[in-house]
Amino acid sequence: MTGVLTETVGTRRPGAKVVRTGRARRGRRVLASVVAGGLVLVVWTVVSAVGLVNPLYLPSPGAVWEAFVRANTLHRIADGVDRYVIGEQGYYLWEHLLASLQRIAVGVGAAILLGPLVGFVMGMAAPVRWVAEPVLNFLRALPPLGYIGLLIVWFGIGDTSKIWLLFLAAFPPIAIATLDGVLGVKQDYLHAARSLGARRAQVVSLVVLPATLPNVLSGIRIATAFAWTTVVAAELNNGIPGIGGLAYIAGTQLNTPLTIACIIVIGVAALLLDAVIAFIGTRVVPWKGKA
Repeated sequence: MTGVLTETVGTRRPGAKVVRTGRARRGRRVLASVVAGGLVLVVWTVVSAVGLVNPLYLPSPGAVWEAFVRANTLHRIADGVDRYVIGEQGYYLWEHLLASLQRIAVGVGAAILLGPLVGFVMGMAAPVRWVAEPVLNFLRALPPLGYIGLLIVWFGIGDTSKIWLLFLAAFPPIAIATLDGVLGVKQDYLHAARSLGARRAQVVSLVVLPATLPNVLSGIRIATAFAWTTVVAAELNNGIPGIGGLAYIAGTQLNTPLTIACIIVIGVAALLLDAVIAFIGTRVVPWKGKA
């Protein structure tokens, strides 16, 4: 019996402890985030309760929650007429969020399709890189508000200009991240592949591409976050439905509770988007960090 127990313990998978350690670390990270959020909520509640800040500038958490609920329900207009309106600006809050996510999906999706291709070509062909890299760096350095007016002139105030703005926000980071990945492939890997008789196409597909994928996914993650922060700028004009447009209009109307509710929704959506992309990255490139 002792021999059986010894053999069982000895055959335990070596990676099991690493998996448990990783899960424990993630658990502690989640707990720390929850505690930090709880502390912020407590301080916010106390500050608003004692009246340290005018409610116009910092409404209570309860007022923000009421604005959030109101924006997601069908409510009656308090003007003596038996009329009901949907959410805010004729849409529920989740519809505003969905409209912004759809614009992000189209704009960033196009950047995800074209960015790695352009970055890969730049990395493999030096003349292309010499011409295209300054243009990409110029676009990356421009703030979105710098050319939103020009996009409106070209494409109008509809969704087309918004999608183009989000595309231009996401495309340069993805292309440059891909370029850095191609240029960062270790020469030892290339020499080893060629010494084993690999042709150029095999070197590219079996060595360069897998080595570049982690950079591509990191670029997509950064680009998506940057595009999401651009959504308010994209929806300044005719941004309804849209969570950024709703936040902007609520601010101009001094509806601070709704503005803060929109900000919280934008932040939570950003965290969820980043978590999804990070999860996909661990599945697509499980070798990242293990070379």
